[in-house]
Amino acid sequence: MEATALISRPDRLWSAQEVLARPSPVPAAAGVYGWHFEQPPHPDLDAGRLLYVGIAPRYMANRTSTQNLRKRVRYHYRGNAAGSTLRLTLGCLLGLELRRVGSGKRLTFGKAGEAALSQWMADNARVCWIEQSEPWDLESQLISRLDLPLNLDQNRHNAFHARLKELRAQARRLARELPVSS
Repeated sequence: MEATALISRPDRLWSAQEVLARPSPVPAAAGVYGWHFEQPPHPDLDAGRLLYVGIAPRYMANRTSTQNLRKRVRYHYRGNAAGSTLRLTLGCLLGLELRRVGSGKRLTFGKAGEAALSQWMADNARVCWIEQSEPWDLESQLISRLDLPLNLDQNRHNAFHARLKELRAQARRLARELPVSS
């Protein structure tokens, strides 16, 4: 089966509970992951389909990345917006308030907002993956061939791109105007 079909119409989707269990079913290997949503994060997006793809590790010409599918997928389910563009995008679409935290350089949705986002993802987000030794090439192919409204990088051709880019920029602007959150 071709990669576009494997990621857009997988035989199996995995929930947060399954992914975060130990042992995790997600391999500690390089690859591409796809996020499907039972309920969309925005009314203009469709439910029950692939909306975003990501890779682990990302291409790094000058050093070796320690990331793998297991680390990235688990982080997306339980991390924060500063370390996950998917979480940043979902939180902005869901109307969560982005805030500067710590030294003021990092942007997250704060403790309560990140917890709410993690719960929303547990309820609505499902993931699949394909192991791939150099996933950046496959990621580019998938973004060019599939309708992936939540991907910004390499995806200017998508109809949702300008709207999502502006929404995220607006959230960042507002966060920089607010005091640093504890």
